[in-house]
Amino acid sequence: MDPLAHTLFGAALAEAGLKKKTALATGTLIIGANLPDIDAIFMLWGSDTALYFRRGWTHGVLALMIWPFILTGAMLLYDRIRRNWRPGLRSTRSAKGPPLKPEWLLVIAYIGVWSHPLLDWLNVYGVRLLMPFSDSWFYGDTLFIVDPWMWLLTGTGVVFARSQSWPGIIGWIMLGGATTAIVTGVAVVPVLVKTVWVVVILGIAFFRWLGWYRGNERYIAAGCLLLLAGYSIVMFSGSRMTVDYAERHLSAQGINVEDVMAEPKPARMFTRGGVAASNSQYYLFQVNWLDPESFRIVTISPRTMEPNLIVQAAMEAQEVRGLMNWIRFPHYELHRIEDGWQVTIRDLRFVDPRHDDPSGIGMAIVELDSHLNPR
Repeated sequence: MDPLAHTLFGAALAEAGLKKKTALATGTLIIGANLPDIDAIFMLWGSDTALYFRRGWTHGVLALMIWPFILTGAMLLYDRIRRNWRPGLRSTRSAKGPPLKPEWLLVIAYIGVWSHPLLDWLNVYGVRLLMPFSDSWFYGDTLFIVDPWMWLLTGTGVVFARSQSWPGIIGWIMLGGATTAIVTGVAVVPVLVKTVWVVVILGIAFFRWLGWYRGNERYIAAGCLLLLAGYSIVMFSGSRMTVDYAERHLSAQGINVEDVMAEPKPARMFTRGGVAASNSQYYLFQVNWLDPESFRIVTISPRTMEPNLIVQAAMEAQEVRGLMNWIRFPHYELHRIEDGWQVTIRDLRFVDPRHDDPSGIGMAIVELDSHLNPR
């Protein structure tokens, strides 16, 4: 998921009660919820390098066992430095919140860190949970990688608990405005969804102004997390039903399906796209999973089962090693050019051959000379 979703999820866990277990719990949860994404630094070396390293070592089981200890140690060091600089801090903290408990801080660090791959697993991008022991990708195919309803459900409880000062109020107004601009400004989001979003945001602001919630912030945050769990279960069920519809629909046409992916759409609970693979073709489809009869195939593309020498040479090019390590539904297209070949590589999760976007994720163009060497 996106960094805002991870951050709000960690903050919501804190407001739901974990911040009462020990001092520094909120900061530990927020940092832990984002910590595996330290591999984003590889984006400085280009998008393909980022694909090669992203959601790998830092998201794998070995790192997930080690990160909480590193984070707990860092927080304890931070606490010691603060107390050395401000000797009166110990008594102030005891008066305003729980004392620092290292054992609880470690437990909370584990919760924060492990929440990250859980959320990442929910989308179609994938995560390599078994690194470094296995390079296999795992996919939940449940939520779109940027899900505004997750923002809403995780953020609501945090807004009520963390908007008691003017800086906090101004900060939440700015964040609410920014997310509203994103949701309402994206063309693929239906008008009804945009309207519901604006009404809910205004409703949160209204109840915050009334102040009726005071004293119940913990229950609001916990309730929102329960709603998020329910929402995720519904979305997961919708994706599993979508896979079943695709298999049944194509089987009725005599097509033997080997693999199917259901693709959640941004801010649309009931709409799914997806890819189904037979032994010779890819079928890109759309469906409203509440209505099996709405299933329709939008694109059929040939599937390259055994790449020829030209495609194989393109696949081995250094410039696409990240893409080839990450690709899930590979599609190749050859074009003869002067003194060589042009090979277009697509991952049909993110690229429809009818609407190529070379600047987007999931696509690369490799040029080979007449000796099949990358140019």
